[in-house]
Amino acid sequence: MSNAQKTAGVLGGMGPEATVDFMARVIEHTDADCDQDHVRMLVDHNPHVPNRQDAILHGGQDPAPVLADMAADLEAAGADFLVIPCNTAYVYQDAILAATHIPLISIIGVSIAAAQERAPGAERIGLLATDGCIKSGIYQAGLEEAGLEMELPSESELGELMALIKTIKGGKHTEKTARGMEALAEALASRGAGAIIAGCTEIPLVLGNDAVSVPLVSSTDALAEITVKLATGEIPLPDCL
Repeated sequence: MSNAQKTAGVLGGMGPEATVDFMARVIEHTDADCDQDHVRMLVDHNPHVPNRQDAILHGGQDPAPVLADMAADLEAAGADFLVIPCNTAYVYQDAILAATHIPLISIIGVSIAAAQERAPGAERIGLLATDGCIKSGIYQAGLEEAGLEMELPSESELGELMALIKTIKGGKHTEKTARGMEALAEALASRGAGAIIAGCTEIPLVLGNDAVSVPLVSSTDALAEITVKLATGEIPLPDCL
């Protein structure tokens, strides 16, 4: 391993299959001829993090202390930067940053940047994300800062989306689930979205980049790509906040 390479600390398990998918995509994006060329990842695969949706929507158990402890442990183990392959978890980024001294790479920011790159002329971006993520406003704030408008699912569409996400978390990747995701993405496109962000890491498990009539950005893939670039030294680590 080159001295230029950095170690990624992964706060995982939210959900378990999405974390494995993220790791596979990191491997896929790495230009490697041998084991030593690959990215070192320290992974805390913790599916027992309190439910983010329940905390945001219903005042359930706060995930922040658990996420902060995970992040601090990863830093102590040698991580140079942190990533979380779960969009909603970034609602708690302040607690994570307060507990660590290394950068946390935002899946929100890299997904918005990827949408701008994939659809440079688009002024309106569609978002498929959990109800908790949408209620938190973290994507809305990021898109507003980028000068972009957002197209969100309707209340009924969001209900359908959450049901599909629950199905995927249950390990059921059926053709019906994939078609349902496609229909929700196309509904956003039909209302003027020039690109769609799959802002939940369960969605790319059933929805491919070529399944929608407008560019589809997988937040998992966007995070994996930037993870490789940071770990291999292709781009420098950002300063800590």
